[in-house]
This record gives sequence, structure tokens and C-alpha cells, in this order.
Amino acid sequence: MSLGNREGEEDEDAEPEELPDWNAEIIPASDGKACFLCFVCLFALLAKRFFLYDEGGMTVKTFLMCLLMAITMLIVGCGGTDQPKNERAEKGEIVISVGKYMVGEGFDPTVGWGLWGPDPFHSALMMHDAKNQLVKDLATDVQRSADGLKYTFTIRSDAKFSDGQPLTAEDVAFTYETTKKAGSAVDLAVLESVRVLSPTQVEFTLSKPWSVFLETTASLGIVPKHVYKEGYATAPVGSGPWKVVSFQKEQQVIMEPNEYYYGEKPKLKKVTVLNLGDDAILAAAQSGQVDLVFTPPEFASASVPNMKLVLMDSIDSFCINMPQEPEHDENGMLIGNNVTSDPAIRTALNIGIDRRTIIENALAGFAKPTMNFAEALPWANNALQEKDNRVDEAVKILEDAGWKDTDGDGIREKNGVKAEFVINGRANDLQRYNTAVALAQDAKKLGINIIAKSTPWSEARKIARNIPTTWAFGDFTPQVIYNYYHSSQVGVNIINNSAIYRNPTVDAHIDRALAATSEEEALREFKAAQWDGTTGPKADIPYLWIATLQVPYLVNERLELGHLRVGERGQGMGILANLDEWQWK
Repeated sequence: MSLGNREGEEDEDAEPEELPDWNAEIIPASDGKACFLCFVCLFALLAKRFFLYDEGGMTVKTFLMCLLMAITMLIVGCGGTDQPKNERAEKGEIVISVGKYMVGEGFDPTVGWGLWGPDPFHSALMMHDAKNQLVKDLATDVQRSADGLKYTFTIRSDAKFSDGQPLTAEDVAFTYETTKKAGSAVDLAVLESVRVLSPTQVEFTLSKPWSVFLETTASLGIVPKHVYKEGYATAPVGSGPWKVVSFQKEQQVIMEPNEYYYGEKPKLKKVTVLNLGDDAILAAAQSGQVDLVFTPPEFASASVPNMKLVLMDSIDSFCINMPQEPEHDENGMLIGNNVTSDPAIRTALNIGIDRRTIIENALAGFAKPTMNFAEALPWANNALQEKDNRVDEAVKILEDAGWKDTDGDGIREKNGVKAEFVINGRANDLQRYNTAVALAQDAKKLGINIIAKSTPWSEARKIARNIPTTWAFGDFTPQVIYNYYHSSQVGVNIINNSAIYRNPTVDAHIDRALAATSEEEALREFKAAQWDGTTGPKADIPYLWIATLQVPYLVNERLELGHLRVGERGQGMGILANLDEWQWK
């Protein structure tokens, strides 16, 4: 398998101050009075929004953040528009900020690096091309046995690590053995053995057929056996197009082209990646400190001189898990949910909410409504997509199921249980929290009261089988269908199948898909697992899907990004998938 679950392996950073979703038009000003008026209006708007989202009122920290953001946006709105001389462009260098992962714990593929976004430093046996099709990378030939248990790879002979040493089959075997032993997010449970046949040939033996194994090999970068040791993550030696020159954990990484890379060389000479908090993004862009920055949707509408807004379509979708069983105790933990376990609640929400309104309120419009995995994924069954905001139909479903508002408080109840439940939004991912807030607001029209809470990820994921949370699901491999829908995965890796979804027919489709020996059969069964015309997630609603994300960046007008891919969000770093193509014009 390609992953245990990327969500379960994300590092828990310090939680930033929660910011609300807001959208303000920047009013041009040409004199001091106008600028002062802009400042007063902006500060008032920001302060009002913070009051709405902070139950305890405005703290000193919140006040200062409002002040800083208002000043920054005032500068942006009143600043000049002349393109300054850019010494970095003349040197072929850029400074960027693309979220926390590129400056997180380090870059070791054997413990999960490269699963939640592109890996510029390591090559893998397979890769996804510009159209997200699975193609060979280090591999020059792949042979699969008729029973699907053996894969023999021939690898290229000209591949070298960034220290100039050749990459051989020994390194491939070492990487997979080390990864399996680590028991990390890269799930190699079906890998029985790996054997070196020659310096350029390696054979994998699986314990059972696993149709997604080639996808696994696209997600695991190869590490060098001759220098791999404790601490490798902070000083990686890969065979990818880029190498790490300097790394300061959670602060910055400096990367340069790997002169030994076997493929087309990057066009830039140096890339510095900074870790900028949300409150520093606009100031850094306005001052010219960065040439590209991942920006929260609420900042993307700001007019920053000499920078343009670029949207990257992604394969990541936000959804809420809907626990299918009533609340009960399991080994000392509360499991299940007395409200979401009712099919009427799940169905009413699925067809009754207005996803476009939720997207406008939570994500400033930077997403597309969805009822399933991203449509761009070849294995996603688009039969799950249908019209929403069918309020009258949703209300009838609730009424017929016995959910009625008998006391006039606007919240339905049934058998003494109110149609009310909590959704946790990840505390250090504002977009997920805002999505929960906007969903709660929209669901009121159905008589369902959702309470959105900002919760640390370390806690939210552990209690998700009881208290729903906002997930970001996006992966190239259909193995995620197994992770999230197969009954055997309930509780695995803490968060797999957090909906407690159990459907024997769906399990059978997934089992046949994984055991398939042809891509056509696997694809057909994976799609049937989502909806076969009779049963599946389309009817059962284990997850309430909301939006497929578009990821906003502010980019220097002179920086050419080439052909952007429909990629992983990676909380901002997904845009690096085609970093090799970037260049100054």
C-alpha cells in the first residue's frame, strides 16, 4: 500500500491564533485623509469579525493582530505600483513560503516525507506525470507475475545521489526494508520480501495480490544506503532534481539544483523556503521579501503591487465524517454518535446544504462543490455528484423520520434527542475550521444545530469516531477507498474509517479491486465500491463532502510557473510539483 494515512502522520505544530473568514474590498487612497479612513474602516471590520468568532471577546493579542493586519492592508492599498529592481531575478533565485511542511521535521521518505505533497529531493521507482498519470521514474521496466504476487523492476543505470554516488538496486531494497521496519505512514504490510537480482534489478514479493502496489512505489523516495543514519531527515541525500543546502527546522530550507540529476535540470539556481505565519504573509508580499506565497483565502483578494493571484486546482476535498453507529463505550472510549447515526440526518444534510454558500463564506469562493472525492481522480465515481440545496426535500426526510421541532427553539428532536452535534475543525488549519463554522450556519435552515469547535489535531483525530471532524482527503491512489470505507479499517492508524462504515457489499467490491490483476478490473470495482447502482456511500453517506479545493498563491508577476498540475494541497506545498519548470521572465 502507498500509505497508512497521511492525515494520521501530520506533525502537530504550535497552534496559531484562530482567524475568521472575512472578505474586504481594498479602497484605493491617494491622500492622508483617505488612507486614514481606510485604516479606520479596515480595523473596525477586522475587530468586528474577531468578536464574532472569539467567544470571550477581544484579547490583547487579537487586538494587536487586527491592528497589524489593518496597517498591512492599508500599505497594500495605498502603496505604489512600480516594479522594483529584483536582484533575486537577476541571480536566478527565489524566496517563497508554501506552508509548514517544507520547513517541518525534515525530509525522510522512510517515515512519511513525500506522502502529503511533492518530494523535490528524492526519486521514486514510479511517478505521476503532468497529467497525473502513473509513469516510470527510476524504473525503466516493470514486470508483474500473472498471480500479482511478484513485481520485478529494472532501474536506470545513470541515476546518482546528490553526493555523486550511484543509485543501485541495493538502495531500493534498503529503502523498502527500512520503511517496512519503521511501520510509518507508508503502509507496506503486504510486502513479504524484497530481493536484489543485480545492480539494476530488484524483485518484490507480496503476501497477496495488491493492485495499488505500483502507486505505492510512486510515493516512496529512495534513500542512500551508504549514508543513511539517524538524523538523515535534516540532511537528506537524494537523487531528485533538488538538493538541500541548508535546513533550519520550522524556519527555512535552502535548496539548489542537484547537479547529478538524470532528468531535465531545474531552471532556477536557488530556492529559499520560509515559514511565514498567516499574520506575516501580506507584509512579506508587500515588502518584496517573497516571490511566491501560499495565502489563506481570506487574504487572496488583497491587491498587492507587482504580484498576481494564481489558483492551483487540487485533488484535495474537505469532508466531515458521519459516525454510523449510536454512541457506546469501546475499551474505555466513546464511539459513535446518536445524531449522525440516523440515516435521515445524513441524507438531509447531504442534499439540503448549499455548498456554494458554504464555500463563499468559509473559503472565499476558492473551491468547487463536491459530494465525493475530486472529480479529477480517475477512480472517483462521479455518479455521487448531484444537486444540493434541496431544502424542502431534506425537511420532508427529517419530518418523515420523526425529527420535529416540538418546542419551537429551531432545533429538531426525536425520542428526546436533539438534532445537535459538534464538529471539530483542525486548530492549525483555519480553512477546515471555517468550513465547519459555515456548515453550521447553513444547517440551521434544516433545524439541525451544529456546534463548530477549533480543536488541536492530536485530539480531534483520536475522538473522530465519536465527534465528527473536518478532513482533507486527497490522494492519487485509490487505496484511500480501502482506508476510509472498508470495515476492517475502523480504528486502524487511529483515524482510518472514522465513519465506522460497515457495508459488506462495499467491502466485497474493495476486496475484488485490490485483488485484481488488471487495471480495468481494479478501476471498475473501486468505482462500484462508491456506488454500484444499488448500495454504497452514495446512499449511506459515511462522509459529508463539501468542497474540492483551489489553492491560492500570490506570485510575482515576473515569475513564470510553467504548467501547474492538479495536485495535492499539502497545506500549501502542492504547487512545488513542477518547481523544475519555474523561471524568471
